[in-house]
Amino acid sequence: MISPNASVDANAKIGAGVEIGPFTTVYGDVEIGENSWIGPNVTIMDGARIGKNVRIFPGAVISAIPQDLKFAGEQTTAEIGDNTTIRECVTINRGTTDKYTTKVGANCLLMAYVHVAHDAIIGNNCIIANSANIAGHVTIDDHVVIEGVVAIQQFIHIGAYTFIAGGSLVRKNVPPFVKAAREPLTYAGVNTIGMRRRGFENETISHIEDVYRTLYIHNNNMSQAIMVAELELPQSAEKTAILDFIRASTKGIIRGPV
Repeated sequence: MISPNASVDANAKIGAGVEIGPFTTVYGDVEIGENSWIGPNVTIMDGARIGKNVRIFPGAVISAIPQDLKFAGEQTTAEIGDNTTIRECVTINRGTTDKYTTKVGANCLLMAYVHVAHDAIIGNNCIIANSANIAGHVTIDDHVVIEGVVAIQQFIHIGAYTFIAGGSLVRKNVPPFVKAAREPLTYAGVNTIGMRRRGFENETISHIEDVYRTLYIHNNNMSQAIMVAELELPQSAEKTAILDFIRASTKGIIRGPV
């Protein structure tokens, strides 16, 4: 299952059923889980930890050292979860002393030319479309969809079940369950379609809409809006997740509709 034209270090840990294509290079401090497919012309460098049933397409570079001038050669990793697909020419850098790892979760799809910088943490079941650029120290929660040619600034946090429109520049945190679009990036409604696809009930979606209507439409002051939402809207796990996210966003969140 390993091409004779591949260069695989004898110290690499290769699981059963792994296929490695021609002209691919696998360094020594690498682990690849069972039944993964590594296409031709892939480079997998020291620190890569690749799960089971992962597919990596030609031109990808996994676990290269960070593009961070402070990096001093510390031993760090780049992790890819089970059943994730990495398309052509994706680059995933390993971590620094901040988190010591860069992580892409399980069941994700990273399309061609996506860049994931050091210490970025991407959750499970995320789709990141072509040529998106994710800077260092970014956190992306589960079930996020990011369209093509999106640029995400360092230290940004993107909440779960969020949809970010193509070509967006993400300079502020994006709270969960929303659609974000326009320039500068703006709240563009609740991600109704995405949540329905993930099995959310209409009643739950309606409640989330009520929370964001209170936060972004009915009140001009976010602190006041949080207080109103806390006191006047029914309690739910979704409301708690939204309000906790906003309170923790010291860098601020995206603006409301103009």
